[in-house]
Amino acid sequence: MRQSAPKFVGALVTAWVACVSAAYAQTPWPSKPIRLVVPFPAGGFVDAVARQIQPQLQTALGQTVVIDNRGGAGGTLGASEVARSQPDGHTILLVFDSYALYPLTYLKLNFDVARDLVPVTQIASNPLILLTHAKVQAKDLETFVKLLKSEPGRVNYASVGVGSSNHLTAELFQSATATTMTHVPYRGGGPAQQDLVGGHIETMFLSASLALPHVKAGALNAIAQTGAKRSVALPDVPTVAERGYPGFEVNSWVGMLAPAGTPRDVIDRLHSEVRKILGDPKFAARLEEQGLVG
Repeated sequence: MRQSAPKFVGALVTAWVACVSAAYAQTPWPSKPIRLVVPFPAGGFVDAVARQIQPQLQTALGQTVVIDNRGGAGGTLGASEVARSQPDGHTILLVFDSYALYPLTYLKLNFDVARDLVPVTQIASNPLILLTHAKVQAKDLETFVKLLKSEPGRVNYASVGVGSSNHLTAELFQSATATTMTHVPYRGGGPAQQDLVGGHIETMFLSASLALPHVKAGALNAIAQTGAKRSVALPDVPTVAERGYPGFEVNSWVGMLAPAGTPRDVIDRLHSEVRKILGDPKFAARLEEQGLVG
């Protein structure tokens, strides 16, 4: 019996879709350059981590990895763009720890943090360093706290945006020390640290990896660090806890995410390759020299 025209056409379409789907599933990944989105301007903590891992990731995947800085709105603009991108494994995102707080710090987001992006792996973490410009007459934590108490609100501190770890750590610090500072949010760590070095802002909690060069060059004073123990990269800088504020501990981290719907085998491959890179003793030692832990 002959099939009717509509049924025949429907059968052809079904067969065509099945063939295309099978071909797509068999396409090796990655099949084109990978866009690694950093949702902050160049020069910040997330950007620094991206540039550390980019060459190794290119070698491991056999494909070009392009870093794309998409700063703005505390990292939400870049995250939103990746959330809406094709879930084929060729667009991935690096995020700061503030990502976990987006639902609490932003009243309106055009993407769902828990639904639209999926975790791949954590890449690095480090403590924050309390830094001051040379014009601030305080070389240690005790003197700095006394200064803040003597002039409440006069000292300005920078952050990479509302709800960022820099911001929340400074708020926690003020609560612990019963002091008051004025918050000045920036679009990213790069612009913030430039203004700190230039003396346009007095103080900031900055990730150890970014603080290290400025401290070694003598451009900034390292007052204290927020980890549970002293960083190997800055062994002479005491922790906030050991200077009279027990229990004070903050660590900043960078993680990798992908759009929801990215094939499971792609997520697993990305996770595996990044963990192999971080497990390389030479790479791990290089991170540690910069105050980072993989």
